[in-house]
Amino acid sequence: MPLESINPATGEQIASYAEHSPQDVHEALDRAAAAFELWRRVPVQERGVLTGKLAEALENHAEDWARLMTLEMGKPIAASRAEIAKCAMLCRYYAEEAASMLADRHIDTGQTRSYVHHEPLGVVLAVMPWNFPFWQVFRFAAPGLTAGNVGVLKHSSNVTGCSLAIEEAFGLAGYPEGVFQSLLVPGGRVGEILEHPSVAAATLTGSESAGRSLAAKAGSLLKKTVLELGGSDPYVVLEDADVAAAAATCATSRMINSGQSCISAKRFIVHEAVYDEWLEQFVARMQAVSMGDPLDEKTDLGPMARTDLRDELHQQVLASVEAGATLALGGRIPDMPGAYYPSTVLTDVAPGMPAFDEELFGPVAAVSRVGSEEEAITMANNTPFGLGAAVFTSDLERGERIAAERFEAGACFVNAFVASDPRLPFGGVKLSGYGRELSDLGIVEFVNQKTVVVA
Repeated sequence: MPLESINPATGEQIASYAEHSPQDVHEALDRAAAAFELWRRVPVQERGVLTGKLAEALENHAEDWARLMTLEMGKPIAASRAEIAKCAMLCRYYAEEAASMLADRHIDTGQTRSYVHHEPLGVVLAVMPWNFPFWQVFRFAAPGLTAGNVGVLKHSSNVTGCSLAIEEAFGLAGYPEGVFQSLLVPGGRVGEILEHPSVAAATLTGSESAGRSLAAKAGSLLKKTVLELGGSDPYVVLEDADVAAAAATCATSRMINSGQSCISAKRFIVHEAVYDEWLEQFVARMQAVSMGDPLDEKTDLGPMARTDLRDELHQQVLASVEAGATLALGGRIPDMPGAYYPSTVLTDVAPGMPAFDEELFGPVAAVSRVGSEEEAITMANNTPFGLGAAVFTSDLERGERIAAERFEAGACFVNAFVASDPRLPFGGVKLSGYGRELSDLGIVEFVNQKTVVVA
């Protein structure tokens, strides 16, 4: 079956790609294994030079690849450009820092020498999603390949053009053949890739069900995995918050990538003392969002990536309203071509409703009212997910205590929306996955931290 790219703004086909046969995949993995034996022996400083050139390749083709992203998955063009720029920044970070991160770590044990030495694992399979088609891939590839691994990418079928563009970027930067390859296969064939003896490990960003499937298969093969899965991030607005700033930040976070981000705000838990004021300002900001052609510079909200995802989100909204939630804004599929869904606000959201219990992967906000800090924290943690969380308060010590000690999540922010940064580790707890990407922790996920002792 061919892999099709469909423009979600129009429903029209952009391109069709031939699926790689089992023989194609086998040959690609053999190339990857051969490339690893050479690449692992290249000094990390030299690998870092190519990582820096990768940043240049991204910047040199930023406009073309940003447009490709927008056409394939509907991201507003300004956000697509920003994604390319962030990938370039990530590459430069590891180009500069990888050598020190991977340096031998000496430990005094009374022996002549004892230290931790870092060696790459080998071929790493990356199973990546469509919502950030470049960033998610480079978040693995920049540290993973600079550490000496080689990568094979199984990208989402609807962004196959982006997958091939990323492979092109590595070629333009001067990486040896086989160090990074795209495999054009559907999700049902991930297992056959994992089974190949050359594949040493896998990383996946995606849904909980996809993570379970990959982890089960990799576990049966005793192969290392890192998973970054879904999130239902709570944003707590306390009674002493700057209401205007909190409403603005919450609305911005909810609409990142047209609401299709694992770490965008999903549930808003607001203290009753500021609830009415906050809600009025929040709804006004959500209502002011401009929905339309993602190639238009003025567009804030493009289409969702696929119509089936839009329809699934709408069903979650309808089911939540039926269960007692109040529709304060939006909630109706517009009469226009494409996978569009308007900015939507649900209030009176409580446990037991899809809007509370499930991830809303689109421009829908779920708002709940609470009477105390303790009730807010309990409600925030009442989720199977644990990716990000934020709290808004004028008391920074109070906010930091909640972020550090009370929230059950991998990234917790005070008076700001949750965002990834190459310098900080990224990942979740509970059903949001395990392992870490980015920072010094991310680069050692796929290395053998070898103990060496000289008596």
